Amino acid sequence: MTDHFTRDRRPAGSAAATAIRPIDRRIAARSGAVVPSDPVTPDAQSAASPSTIRHPVRAYGAWIAVCLIWGTTYLGIRIALETIPPLTMAAIRWLIAGGILILALRLGGQSLPARREWPALTLLGALLLGLGNGAVVWAEQTVPSGLTAVLVAMSPFWMVGVDAFMPDGERLSIRRSVGLLVGFGGIVLLVWPELHVEGARGFLTGVVSTQIACAGWAAGSSYARWRGRGHAKHENVLATVALEMLFGGAVLLVGSLALHEPARLAFSPRSTAALVYLIVVGAIGGFSAYGYALKHLPVATVSLYAYMNPIIAVVLGTVILDEPLSPRIAVAGAIVLLGTALTRHADR
Repeated sequence: MTDHFTRDRRPAGSAAATAIRPIDRRIAARSGAVVPSDPVTPDAQSAASPSTIRHPVRAYGAWIAVCLIWGTTYLGIRIALETIPPLTMAAIRWLIAGGILILALRLGGQSLPARREWPALTLLGALLLGLGNGAVVWAEQTVPSGLTAVLVAMSPFWMVGVDAFMPDGERLSIRRSVGLLVGFGGIVLLVWPELHVEGARGFLTGVVSTQIACAGWAAGSSYARWRGRGHAKHENVLATVALEMLFGGAVLLVGSLALHEPARLAFSPRSTAALVYLIVVGAIGGFSAYGYALKHLPVATVSLYAYMNPIIAVVLGTVILDEPLSPRIAVAGAIVLLGTALTRHADR
């Protein structure tokens, strides 16, 4: 959830309208994931239009990179989990990625958010990465990577629900209500038959974990949106994300130590390569490409990555890991994405 920016809902041309703020992942994140796994869920109109896009080749190239990168993080997580415990793996990923970004920013002369902002960024890191990504990683212990990506596509449903209870949130429209019902029907079709097979308890735990990830992502996104309407809209995006990675990784490390995971830590060439991929490509590369795409393309265009990620994850899981792909799973996944589309674009 996986991995988390949006634009302000203000008139095009204003300073606030062009300021990018960290929110949801989303993966994501992402994503892995971070999402955000690593999915991110932009939910506002962009000031950009096809006639005003600067560097269109690079902008669309960055968007394609986001689709591919965050679609592959689910596979990377699954492979890394072969020898590395879940929370430990996630903690290592975000601590190293955040540290590298901070070092690069400091060497480039960029400033970090003031220390008075660190408590807020710690909370965002805990929600977006600690819950949003950590729960996705936990889920992939018992749920196939492709199916995890489809379940994480439920993030917009949770965001709509959380937003409806916010003081300045949007009311639940008829179309969004229909989208919620359609998406829920897809989840039932995905999950119900699996509950009658051996190992159902572990599978159900994984499914619940994906929804905990979605809830954490939604709560973090709403808080980030509220925070971004104030002075935080002037923060350096990558600097803010870097600190969220660092603080989120610290939260995950505490959870890892509490569960005594380091005692089971082991590295194989395969899991190590997957972890390096998640750090360098999934986290640093994915966030950088996403930030560039969101800066130069309409949000409605960039947000289409959320529909591409599950497709890529399912295909990779089936081809590389021999994960099951039945007609029922394909139809149920399509229903979930349809419900997501109805929910996300209800008021556009």
